[in-house]
Amino acid sequence: MIRFECDYTEGAHERILKRLLETNDEQTSGYGTDPHCELARAYIKKACDAEPADVHFLVGGTQTNTTVIASILRPHQGVIAAISGHIAVHETGAIEATGHKVLTLTSDDGKIRAEQVKELVEVHWSDATHEHMVQPGMVYISQPTENGTIYSKSELEALSRVCRESGLPLFIDGARLGYALAAEDNDLSLADIARLCDVFYIGGTKIGAMMGEAVVIVNEALKKDFRYHIKQKGGLLAKGRMLGIQFETLFEDGLYFEISKHAVDMAVLLRDVLTEQGIPFQYHSTTNQQFPILPDRLLEELKENYSFSFWEKADETHSAVRFCTSWATKRENVEKLIEDIKRLR
Repeated sequence: MIRFECDYTEGAHERILKRLLETNDEQTSGYGTDPHCELARAYIKKACDAEPADVHFLVGGTQTNTTVIASILRPHQGVIAAISGHIAVHETGAIEATGHKVLTLTSDDGKIRAEQVKELVEVHWSDATHEHMVQPGMVYISQPTENGTIYSKSELEALSRVCRESGLPLFIDGARLGYALAAEDNDLSLADIARLCDVFYIGGTKIGAMMGEAVVIVNEALKKDFRYHIKQKGGLLAKGRMLGIQFETLFEDGLYFEISKHAVDMAVLLRDVLTEQGIPFQYHSTTNQQFPILPDRLLEELKENYSFSFWEKADETHSAVRFCTSWATKRENVEKLIEDIKRLR
């Protein structure tokens, strides 16, 4: 079985495993206060051109989203997100479990627009009974989105402007951020992201790490007591160096960006060949997630040798599915998938 259903089917990059083994007998302090975490923080701040930022390491994406969002919102506030956003669909009500509503906006491609946020905020505050409603308290987006699309610099600048005018912190879920940065049409840098949002995280779990996400807090007002929030949400890892070592390895010489590009290259190879074959796609994705629309008959045959994710029905006999490449995807496996799709058509 060749797996394309997600980007965390493999373990960890061999250089990370090697570094973990090399440092295994070291004695360090716990909870992320060790020299490896400090060095990883320095590398990340440099990559983001954000020396004043605070950097914290957590284990996984849902834990990170829950911790960040709950740390920002007051009890009567909710978080604005796309209707297809990860926190609205695939986190089992984790945000709602902290007492905060996800305020969803419609989206055809996974992105939300500045004007949508502005309208939602204006509608709330213009309602004479607004104190009876959940108050919008922050904005959540992911880069890339659940549909593999990415925000351009102009889109993010517009969204950032509206958020700042409205007093809403902007939080970017970067579980797959490396894949967005490696996209052929990307015009955003880590420095741009740090400049335009209040807090974001750099995902490791889906990009070479065994596990781990690096939260970067740029807004000074959001830094206070964040480690208390991490602890309360069960995220303050005793052996915190295990996370620091991984990000130290990913960022010391650009490994993070190198392996992100590999995943995108493999996804674009699949997309371009299938496009040449006349196969349509549900979304125009330039990242590691591709959504071809294929005959259901063909998909049933592919399931014998490949795993992938059903996305939605396109018509009575066709479905959009997701093929997801990763930092470790083998080119020969992508080429085999392509040949089998050609053969089965």
